[in-house]
Amino acid sequence: MQHKSRMRIIEYAITIWVIITLNFLLPRLIPGDPFLVLSSQEAEDEEIILSEEQRQYLFEYYGLDQPIHKQYFVYMGELLRGNLGFSLYYKQPVSEIIISRLPWTVFMVISAVVLSTLIGTIIGCISAWHREKWVDKSLFLFMIFFSEIPSFLIGLILLFVFAAGLGLFPLAGAVTHFADFQSGWSRIWDVIHHAILPVTALTISHLGGTYLLGRNSMTTVLEKDYLRTAWAKGLSQSRIIFRHALKNALLPIVTRVFISLGSLVGGAILVENVFSYPGLGTLMRQSVRVHDYPVIQGIFLVVTILVLLANFLADLVYKKLDPRVSS
Repeated sequence: MQHKSRMRIIEYAITIWVIITLNFLLPRLIPGDPFLVLSSQEAEDEEIILSEEQRQYLFEYYGLDQPIHKQYFVYMGELLRGNLGFSLYYKQPVSEIIISRLPWTVFMVISAVVLSTLIGTIIGCISAWHREKWVDKSLFLFMIFFSEIPSFLIGLILLFVFAAGLGLFPLAGAVTHFADFQSGWSRIWDVIHHAILPVTALTISHLGGTYLLGRNSMTTVLEKDYLRTAWAKGLSQSRIIFRHALKNALLPIVTRVFISLGSLVGGAILVENVFSYPGLGTLMRQSVRVHDYPVIQGIFLVVTILVLLANFLADLVYKKLDPRVSS
């Protein structure tokens, strides 16, 4: 048991090191450099063209004129000290920038996880109970169709129909700027109102996977002998499904909740750009546009840690729910 734990820790350590290395190299493969054209932060349409002397000074100042291997060792050394670097564009510590944006992305991802899990599980249970009937076939086709649509495209459709067309929701942002909120509840409602469409887009795009898993898991459980016994005792349909069958079908669903966090974070990055939601996604787009290496590296590192942490929690939860896994 201890040997397995040590091997698992070594695997995570190697994975983190490989990703950190790729995280360092990939931004530097983007054509151009951070100082070729410097955009004004106050007015992004204005561009300041730097002279060659100014560019050279900035390269030396930020250490980007050093050989790539020296930059790598400096980067690793700063990471070990907990320093994510200093933004070339925002002129702030990267950790402060990410901390200010991270709660919005986490809020969107957690909301989408909860909604997609609840809705997908319930629909999957209903579909499994009516297996091979018109209800099952209709739900199956409907869910498969929507699961194949990318999250950003679903977001665009929702944006055009419900925000631009019907005017039911805000077009962009996460909160109404300069609004005079009368109470804390009015501010909370304003945040929820802005988040409804982005969260809905992310939920719909990941609903199909949870539905299929819930349907297949429930179908397997419904074929067990103890459920035939429960049915023979005359128990109600809802009690058999949600109290007896669902309890034993939840293991793969709960595991998926944690494993799907990685793909949800990736989907959230795309959806945020559709709705100009102020999370890590819009920050990533802006940082790539201005070649802000430290911020790009910081975002990738945070996302990597979140995904690995989700996988680690999935292992722990799986072992708690099914002790046979650890044996």
